[in-house]
Amino acid sequence: MVVDEGLYPFESHFFAKNGLKQHYLDEGSGPVVVMVHGNPTWSFYYRDLVLALRDTHRCIVPDHIGCGLSDKPGDDRYDYTLARRIDDLEDLLDHLDLGSEINLVVHDWGGMIGMGYAHRHPDRIAKLTILNTAAFHLPQTKRFPLALWIVRNTFLGSFLVRGFNSFSLVASFICCRRKKLNGKLRRAFRAPYDSWANRIATLRFVQDIPLAPKDKAYAVVSEIEEGLHRFAATPMLICWGEKDFVFSTHFLDEWIRRFPNADVLRFHDGGHYILEDAAEEVIPRIRKFLAQ
Repeated sequence: MVVDEGLYPFESHFFAKNGLKQHYLDEGSGPVVVMVHGNPTWSFYYRDLVLALRDTHRCIVPDHIGCGLSDKPGDDRYDYTLARRIDDLEDLLDHLDLGSEINLVVHDWGGMIGMGYAHRHPDRIAKLTILNTAAFHLPQTKRFPLALWIVRNTFLGSFLVRGFNSFSLVASFICCRRKKLNGKLRRAFRAPYDSWANRIATLRFVQDIPLAPKDKAYAVVSEIEEGLHRFAATPMLICWGEKDFVFSTHFLDEWIRRFPNADVLRFHDGGHYILEDAAEEVIPRIRKFLAQ
């Protein structure tokens, strides 16, 4: 996969474990900021935030296994589950020996993965930045989107994702609502997912969404949710695009209910990719939040 250096001007680093290589960015020096992406994005999603922070902070941005520039193994070599994702993040951050003052930025599945790490190591978390994500079960007021149900539960959905990259393709068009991604950016977001084999994580993430106690990730999410109260005093910034068809305001309301003292920045016309839709407002606010 070729990455446009003009869009992604970073040096690649790799962490090898169990015969697999996980790609990550390690840019700048100073207080540590760990940015955890979701599905179907990759570390590219955080490129502008890294550029804005690396003069004052050390920015660590991993690509999950199966995503971005990391290896993309089959099911015989990797367990595509939330628990394994949290293990991966924990192993990488332990390997980098980042200390006990980590500023965590999370988006989409990065919320579950990042807060899963935080649940294991609450003493290491200095600040939390929340971007259209969750660290709790589907709110009772929120219906599970039909499109995700099809991908999660049907052969047709699996075939569309693996055969035609439909999940990443559609996301590149609908996840920005305020300002549409141009063609070069859409292609960059989709670039890692360029074959049937390389789209395995895109599908497995959706299939791992826990909706009932029988689902593999359900107990893990329950544990994370039950431990969220430990972060009541942790400084938190929430930046939210309210036109997100998955992480709708039902999720935002739940964050605010749990963390009434959080600093909240809402965008009524913003979509799921809020770092793209409202970069001019969100990135300076995150810089200010981290500098306080």
